[in-house]
Amino acid sequence: MLRVFAAESPAAICAAIYTRIGALRRGVAHFNPAFDYDAGGQPYSAVRKPDPRIAKQIRAALGTNTRTVLNVGAGSGSYEPTDCHVVALEPSAVMRGQRPRTLAPALRATAENIPFDDGAFDAAMACLTVHHWKDKSMGLREMRRVTRGPVVLMVFDPDAPTEFWLYDYAPELLAVERERHGPIGALTDALGGQCRIEAVPLPRDCTDGLKVAFYARPEAFLFDGVRKAQSTWSFIDKATEARIVDALSRDLTSGAWDAKYGKLRSRPYINCQLRLIIAT
Repeated sequence: MLRVFAAESPAAICAAIYTRIGALRRGVAHFNPAFDYDAGGQPYSAVRKPDPRIAKQIRAALGTNTRTVLNVGAGSGSYEPTDCHVVALEPSAVMRGQRPRTLAPALRATAENIPFDDGAFDAAMACLTVHHWKDKSMGLREMRRVTRGPVVLMVFDPDAPTEFWLYDYAPELLAVERERHGPIGALTDALGGQCRIEAVPLPRDCTDGLKVAFYARPEAFLFDGVRKAQSTWSFIDKATEARIVDALSRDLTSGAWDAKYGKLRSRPYINCQLRLIIAT
């Protein structure tokens, strides 16, 4: 795993990140983009609850005639449609154990080696998981192989414009996210066929506690349990994380955050980098 250690300034830290990534890509070492959910996934389902508005958009993307769905990197089962037969794949025992009893148990398997025949499912989905895969292209080709109809991904596009303010405090997180997610075009190329991309609006009261969901609730980032449910934080060291949290805490106390970003507290939605890719 790439680790980011404290430096004299955020700019110096970002430069160190990109230098390290470059060395990894040249074969000096192996960059593993995966978060270890068996070690750190215990608080996930308490913070990351599926939002019904996002669920509705994903269900529409899967198609009205879809009856069988493969969910790859299924985690605790967020966004699995309840009106379809869903087969879930999840390599982490901790995450499989957090699936609610209303959902079928997940099979232990990875995206890169899906244990089903060609065209076995009407549709397939993968929600905020592709950036954890060791070989994104192989995993996406596998999803395409076993799916007759649409393949739906929920991903972040790190090159898209955003109104989210956290990276002003934590450019280190943005540097890590750019490397883990990569360009969205690489995902559409791997899927092949016809791809369309939809923006996913994030509501102010979003129940899925990904980072941008707290755009109007900055106090949430002061809580360790919230940050532990957001995997990017695990790629920076504790000293850097503490510096980011302390700076945010000071600005919230002084009113500096509200002076600069306070208008977002009343915004019902935010323009962010969350996207659906629908490949047919």
